Amino acid sequence: MLHTDCRTVVSWSARPRSFVALMGLYESNYIRLGWLAGDLRRLSGRNCSQRAGDCELVLTVTEQSAYTSCFTLGYLLSPQRAASAQPWPDMPVRVYHDAHLVEAQPWTPQGLPAPPRPGAERELHQRWARNVMLNKWLEYCVERGHRFAAGR
Repeated sequence: MLHTDCRTVVSWSARPRSFVALMGLYESNYIRLGWLAGDLRRLSGRNCSQRAGDCELVLTVTEQSAYTSCFTLGYLLSPQRAASAQPWPDMPVRVYHDAHLVEAQPWTPQGLPAPPRPGAERELHQRWARNVMLNKWLEYCVERGHRFAAGR
């Protein structure tokens, strides 16, 4: 299992925003989520992380099977109403345990219209954009000191 997020020398050349590069990004997401949550197979239910000076981070497991898990990740932006507050952006994420990959799933933030259904090439670019956002967000959360119980 990889514990660092670095470039791996490969025998082919991966173009930026290509399918091969996207799979590398999914692997990086898996590593970074592991920094935040530890053993991803052990997560269940609602997991919260609170850090002074930052919003509460919430990871809620929505589905688990032998090879995949699904969850949502978001911030509680109203700490005074935390019991009734909904996480935002409430990003759906899928973990492929056997392949050590994490993929941000498509979603429409509340209050915004759904985007038009893209063609295959645009789909690759949209997956790239979603997963770059997730990758940077996971890194930011780790740098802020967030950790879920399974990651402590």
